[in-house]
Amino acid sequence: MKIGILGGTFDPIHLGHLGVAEEICEDMGLAKVYLVPAALPPHKDMRPVTPFRHRLTMTRIGVEPSPLLEVLDLEGRRQGLSYSIETLREIRDLFDGQVEVFFIIGMDAFLEIKTWKEYRQLFEHAHFVVIKRPGASSEKLEPFLVSLEAGFEKGVAQGTYTAATGNRLIYREATLMDISSTLIRARVAAGRSIRFWVPAAVQDYILQQGLYRIDEGNR
Repeated sequence: MKIGILGGTFDPIHLGHLGVAEEICEDMGLAKVYLVPAALPPHKDMRPVTPFRHRLTMTRIGVEPSPLLEVLDLEGRRQGLSYSIETLREIRDLFDGQVEVFFIIGMDAFLEIKTWKEYRQLFEHAHFVVIKRPGASSEKLEPFLVSLEAGFEKGVAQGTYTAATGNRLIYREATLMDISSTLIRARVAAGRSIRFWVPAAVQDYILQQGLYRIDEGNR
């Protein structure tokens, strides 16, 4: 069985996240894509992150209409920072090693992977699906893969590379929406509509809980 993993802060989850997850799931013939909200993201700036319980709830609400998407709360159960290598190991244990895991990541985030904990070992646990991002040139990818010293070799199919571990990296385009969680938070704080930015039920939750308002504090 092949499954996808899409991690993120999801503060909040929006239609861009959900659209890419479902599109990759269908295009690559995955059984399901699991969204994994980060409890304590190690690479975020000093902005306080909305409490995990809210982000987890919003992500669950967001995936509810799709039979292809599901949420795992693995990182909320662990102590300390949320490292992807630990999540991938847990997923292997959770599925008893009986799955092929495809780790879905944007090109911009992938180009920062050297800052991740035990980054070379990530390629032992999963294939990588790297999504093309505006402003992130594909010309950077091949020299960057060489610099990772993970034994990547170019595959026969365009945009595919194989690591020394045997796992693949697949560079793909996806239908991207010009939406960001940062902009959504700013719009809510300014009292502006996010109606077509997030699922309606997520918008209702944000408004009911008073999230992202300037005076929200720690709820």
